[in-house]
Amino acid sequence: MKLMDCVELIVEKNKYAKEGVHKGMQGVIWDSERKDGAWVVLFPQYGEKEDIADLYINEEDLRLLPDGIDPKMNEQIKAKFENSENSAKASTVLPDDISGYLI
Repeated sequence: MKLMDCVELIVEKNKYAKEGVHKGMQGVIWDSERKDGAWVVLFPQYGEKEDIADLYINEEDLRLLPDGIDPKMNEQIKAKFENSENSAKASTVLPDDISGYLI
């Protein structure tokens, strides 16, 4: 792999997910040198939207994409994870005041 190669993340790992990057997201190698077996990868969104992240990704967790990337794919994956997180939060949120509830 080298600078400006298009890649896809092929694993789901907590260390990437904490930064908002999930399996299937596509990015671009953003540095010319690998550090400790990892590349800096930029994961963009479509248009003028802020990038999702740029972080070190282990080379074995990446697959080369010879035909380029589709930033819209990143947005779809991001939305899927945001929606599932919001549903999990909604089902566990308790009201601040439960004094009016009958038991």
